[in-house]
Amino acid sequence: MSEKLQKVLARAGHGSRREMEAWIAAGRVSIDGEIATIGDRVEAQAQVRLDGRLVSLKSAEDVVCRVLAYHKPEGEICSRKDPEGRPTVFDRLPKVRDGRWVAVGRLDINTSGLLLFTSDGDLANRLMHPSNEVEREYAVRTFGEVTDGNIQKLRTGVMLEDGLASFDKIKAAGGEGINTWWHVTLKEGRNREVRRLWESQEVQVSRLIRVRYGMVELPKTLPRGGWVELPLEQVNYLRQLAGLELENRTFLGTDKHSQSRNKVKSAKIRRAVRKNKVVSKSKAKNTRKRD
Repeated sequence: MSEKLQKVLARAGHGSRREMEAWIAAGRVSIDGEIATIGDRVEAQAQVRLDGRLVSLKSAEDVVCRVLAYHKPEGEICSRKDPEGRPTVFDRLPKVRDGRWVAVGRLDINTSGLLLFTSDGDLANRLMHPSNEVEREYAVRTFGEVTDGNIQKLRTGVMLEDGLASFDKIKAAGGEGINTWWHVTLKEGRNREVRRLWESQEVQVSRLIRVRYGMVELPKTLPRGGWVELPLEQVNYLRQLAGLELENRTFLGTDKHSQSRNKVKSAKIRRAVRKNKVVSKSKAKNTRKRD
């Protein structure tokens, strides 16, 4: 059966359906050698190209929804490639056959913590949609005096350049002197929103770590730069949030053989983390030399 072209491209992880419609309208997509138009449908055997590159087509039944939890370190950017040669969050991820990982949202270069990736582009795009208000929790270390008045304003709302913003919850989490830790939650994903809220109170953020996305928490044993694949239960929790049908397949297992593979995988993750640290230092050194 044929499917709408923008739906097929979104499932392949190239962007949202609306973005794909814009790309089709701009003449960037072709079907069997002919420039595609809005409303075109494609069969499974069609050859679809995006900017001249062949796109791997999969039906909804062919896509096994997988989700990775990644512990993003500071210094990595949320792009596939960087013209300045900086490390990206995609550098350490495992290869996915006939597809690619799609990031669920972004974290800025100076923010660390939980970042989710999925093999299902439709899931990623739905979770990122503004209407899908998923609670995010951050651990924040602030530098500067924080008064009860500041906390009240951050709870009730502060007018930023892109509109009113506030924390849904804010709780002190220890610290000494003017260096204090807080846990804050919000349901929006505006650019640098956590930092801008604190800065509106003339308080500097010295550390920012995302520790939770919805009910998915950053695993305490996961090293920075490491990843772990989520079990089917958590995958389906995210699919329910996005209004998608539940997945009944998984690449994870509970038998002894699978557990042995997971131990090997954990060792590979640790090696990848160590290797990437060396590569990152080398890139930083080369960048300084160019400067």
